[in-house]
Amino acid sequence: MEFLGISWVEWIGYVAMATVLISFLMKSVTKLRIVNAFGCLLFVSYGFMLQPISKPIIITNIAILCINILYILKRQN
Repeated sequence: MEFLGISWVEWIGYVAMATVLISFLMKSVTKLRIVNAFGCLLFVSYGFMLQPISKPIIITNIAILCINILYILKRQN
C-alpha cells in the first residue's frame, strides 16, 4: 500500500524522523524527552517493519528510549 508513491513503512520512518526532530524544539527538557521517546518507539517499529529488519536502528533507538525513560523517572522524584 502506498500514499503519494511512498510505502506505509517508509511513512513510519518519516514520521519517526519528524518526531525526533520536533523534540529538539521543546523548551522543557522533560517534554523533549517524552516526544523524543515517542519518536524512538516509532523508529523501533520502523526497524522491525523493514525487510530485512534493521538491528542498528532497533538497538540504537531502544537504548535512547531507555535513557529517556530513566531521566524522565529521575526528574519526577
